Amino acid sequence: MSKKPAQSLTLFLLLAPAILWLGLLIVLPHVEILVLSFSERVAPRVYAFGFGNYLEFFTEPLYWRTFARTATMSIIVTALTLVLAFPIALYIARVARGRLKAMLLLLCLLPFWVSELVRTLGWMMLLRETGVISYVLQAIGVTDQRIEFLYNDGAVILGLVYGGLLFMIVPLANALESLEPSVVEAGFDLGGSRWTVLRRIVIPHAMPGIVAGSIIVFMLTVGNFATPVLLGGKNGLWFTEQIYAQFITRFNWPQGAAFGMLLLVLSSAIVWAGLRLTGQSLGTTLKQA
Repeated sequence: MSKKPAQSLTLFLLLAPAILWLGLLIVLPHVEILVLSFSERVAPRVYAFGFGNYLEFFTEPLYWRTFARTATMSIIVTALTLVLAFPIALYIARVARGRLKAMLLLLCLLPFWVSELVRTLGWMMLLRETGVISYVLQAIGVTDQRIEFLYNDGAVILGLVYGGLLFMIVPLANALESLEPSVVEAGFDLGGSRWTVLRRIVIPHAMPGIVAGSIIVFMLTVGNFATPVLLGGKNGLWFTEQIYAQFITRFNWPQGAAFGMLLLVLSSAIVWAGLRLTGQSLGTTLKQA
């Protein structure tokens, strides 16, 4: 047996589990959802091919307004996460060394040792009217009575930023670690201020990491379900709630499938627009993710 067929067989056996995983758990379910989304009910238990499920999204203001709200808040969450994560990633990549660097990375990972649901419930305990934050504010005399911090946009944004922070820090730190110290020193030697060096050297170098982290955080946020529902309550109005309602509450699977495909397509279009605006390619971005 020659070496080339043996190498090909070895490569196939190594890739087979990943191909089966992607095919059975990602590609086939999406294909089935896509086919189901074009099933328009014309009579009880009678379905025909049609675009009615997609037209329902554009003709019903509640649906497209909910998506617009979800996309807007997801962009806000992504921007806030980037602002918070950048100095942390810069410190981890350029300043921290040895055990301190490992400790900081561990602290970033620590909240993710529990599930998203547990983390969200923890925020509910902190933000509710009888929670710790309200109690402390009343105890130190800032407020005269307990305050309810839950069930508003601020609580939803806080929970989503907290959940996306790690996914922004990692690609940023990965991009910033490759920045040569001599380049930064040259910027200062040429008379540049800290802000100028940051704006002209550090941020452009970190742009692939910025875009990669922003894509990850945005896609995780726009597709989130538990955090908006638990922290936002009835005022959450997140698009994933509409998908859940169609599948579980109304048992209208074709409509839920159409909403799911619309969420995928529209959010991907927003990501594509972001790549175009920043001048980054998808291949360069994926290397930092």
